[in-house]
Amino acid sequence: MRILIIGEGGRESALAAKLQNDPRISKMFFANGNATTDVIGKNVHLSEIKELRDFAIKEKIDLTIVGPEAPLVAGIKDEFKKHDLKVFGPTQKVASLEGSKAFSKKFMQTYDIKTAKAVVFDSYNEAKEYVQTQQYPLVIKASGLAGGKGVVICDTLEEAEATIHDFMIRRIYGDAGIRLVIEEYLQGFEASIIAFSNGEKLFPCVAAKDYKKAGNGDTGPNTGGMGSVAPSPEFTQEHYADFEKNILEPTVKGLKAEGFGFKGIIFFGLMVTKNGAYLLEYNMRFGDPETQVLMALMENNLLDVIQDCMEGKDIELKFKDEKAVCLVMCSGGYPRNIEIGFEITGEDKLKHSKLLYAGAVTKGDKVVSNGGRVLNIVATGATYEDARKKVYEDAAHVHFDYGFYREDIGKF
Repeated sequence: MRILIIGEGGRESALAAKLQNDPRISKMFFANGNATTDVIGKNVHLSEIKELRDFAIKEKIDLTIVGPEAPLVAGIKDEFKKHDLKVFGPTQKVASLEGSKAFSKKFMQTYDIKTAKAVVFDSYNEAKEYVQTQQYPLVIKASGLAGGKGVVICDTLEEAEATIHDFMIRRIYGDAGIRLVIEEYLQGFEASIIAFSNGEKLFPCVAAKDYKKAGNGDTGPNTGGMGSVAPSPEFTQEHYADFEKNILEPTVKGLKAEGFGFKGIIFFGLMVTKNGAYLLEYNMRFGDPETQVLMALMENNLLDVIQDCMEGKDIELKFKDEKAVCLVMCSGGYPRNIEIGFEITGEDKLKHSKLLYAGAVTKGDKVVSNGGRVLNIVATGATYEDARKKVYEDAAHVHFDYGFYREDIGKF
């Protein structure tokens, strides 16, 4: 088989590493890839859907796996399908469950999926009037794709009005913020559940925990994720039963009712409160950095799982009875202004963990930083502390100028 993986982060490195020893795979291509995928297969510099389509036809690609959300929302599945090219992912319409928070909120409300109370606004003045009558904190979300950064928890009316102005007038996230979802603030802990879809049923992985804030103790700005652990230490069997009854099952019913059957991934972003689990958002692809810890624990052959889903077969997911920790090392200034091009050293000194490059590329015989989240260090152990110790011991050997990471991943 010849496989194309679209994306260039740590998630794509984790998927590549999981697939790389499968004897059925003769070649893997990555668009655009990174320093890890450059070793596993071949990186190709393509971004437009038509370029990717033409490449897949020319190279006789048997399966395309899409990592990030943007190509799915732009309709890569629909375009590839016209040419009998197989894509593990949803159509453009179904990808709107991630691409439009307004669309997904309406879906949740229509099918009685447990979620925060919310109102959608297209009018700047109406949004401003609404927040003057609400209790705080309040959550304001850009409806469109904003790279995981278009969500603001507002503690005061002044902050809410400033956020509405930033999104709708200043358009700091472009067109993503011209429609807003304003919803009640939920107090609790977050959990992520990634599920495989075979077109009819959903098959969930173990829950994972993602660390969103840039600083220790969950301080600082939101990021794309500073680390992850699996299984989620806080997410109990009771929480899972609540999720299954009030979120998973009505989601399946809603997908069927709307004709949204698809072969791919659906990601449930949850907030677990004293009143149980609430759905914050859907993503229609593998999460990052959750994929890194899930791939470290998954006992199944990933290609078997994907192929069975593509053929509409039921699957049985199996995970090691261990704990996994992923630490994300970032460029100085992330998630705001960053500098790139710094050489990364110390990979050869890792003893207990796996290093997965993300925002890093090969330049000659060096690997240099090329993004905000530069690399991931992943380890498993019998306990969270075992895995955590391995990761941090190895992280001490990896260096690049101005690099930083949180010191409390896996401490909960």
